[in-house]
Amino acid sequence: MFRTKRSGLIRRLWRSRAPVEGDAEADTRTRGPGGCCMGKGAKVSKGGAGTEAELKALTHSILKKIKEKQLEALLQAVESRGGARSPCLLLPSKVDSKLGQHSYPLPLLLYKVFRWPDLRHSSELKRLSCCESYGKVNPELVCCNPHHMSRLCELGSSLTGTCPLPIADSPDSVPSSTETGGTNYSAPVGLSDSQARLESGERAHWCVVAYWEEKTRVGRLYSVQEPSLDIFYDLPQGNGFCLGQLNSDNKSQLVQMVRSKIGYGIQLTREQDGVWVYNRSCYPIFIKSATLDNPDSRTLLVHKVFPGFSIKAFDYEKAYSLQRPNDHEFTQQPRTGFTVQISFVKGWGQCYTRQFISSCPCWLEVIFNTR
Repeated sequence: MFRTKRSGLIRRLWRSRAPVEGDAEADTRTRGPGGCCMGKGAKVSKGGAGTEAELKALTHSILKKIKEKQLEALLQAVESRGGARSPCLLLPSKVDSKLGQHSYPLPLLLYKVFRWPDLRHSSELKRLSCCESYGKVNPELVCCNPHHMSRLCELGSSLTGTCPLPIADSPDSVPSSTETGGTNYSAPVGLSDSQARLESGERAHWCVVAYWEEKTRVGRLYSVQEPSLDIFYDLPQGNGFCLGQLNSDNKSQLVQMVRSKIGYGIQLTREQDGVWVYNRSCYPIFIKSATLDNPDSRTLLVHKVFPGFSIKAFDYEKAYSLQRPNDHEFTQQPRTGFTVQISFVKGWGQCYTRQFISSCPCWLEVIFNTR
């Protein structure tokens, strides 16, 4: 019996599904680029959600109704773990599928099968700006590409661990890319030129990004004009800020190890309600932003964001309204309210061995244009 191309695509898609707890193939299927695990959201109890056989039969029946070109695009997205840009998968939005005792809308079922088995409701999701359906309402069709979606972080939940920063921060412990002085970090060649561009009144960029390895900034400031920017270490395709192309003299084994884990990195997107960060990598990232916290709190919190999750890292309205005259960081560094710091893999603060972000192996400083 000859196997058709369509049946081959369906089999490959089923093999690439997100694993559930107790799945014998889980370890091999959750390995992303570089052999790292794809993170949270991969474990879920099978109780009450239908058997593996039922899920397989239902998934196959759905995939058989999808056009061959759409199956190819879905496979590209699933097998690359979102690393390859893939088109929208537009399918009917009002079709429900019965699995066990539960009925799921078609998009939600595909998201569960290929990304998050523990997903329960569409309110837990956020559409990414790379999706052509972003910001559009189509009552008939909806994009079902699972890598055009992200999980939505809820502050204070187990999905975003938080850790307070030390109250007595040293001004030198958190170097700023917009300053040329300081003795605890090295200022790379071109810093003054980058600073001049930032201060010259240009309105073309909405933020600049600096990449740091511990207390040393690597490369020039990266000026961002496009609404969305991918920041990654080494990818064969795609536009954005490629950290792997920067020249670094750091020989630390820890820095080298963390570099190898940055992978797909993050996506930084300016949207109507603020700036969002999507964790595209296989490992957690850690974020500190003044607008993520209660304005009355004494210290800023460091938020842990798991792979596949998005968080609104910066809110312009909140930033402009911030008045924290008693906060040491705000009085010592006026740009704190308009700066977001992001570390890869390793966190900092009172919950970690590293008290300051300048002790983290690889991290980013995002400075927003206030004009």
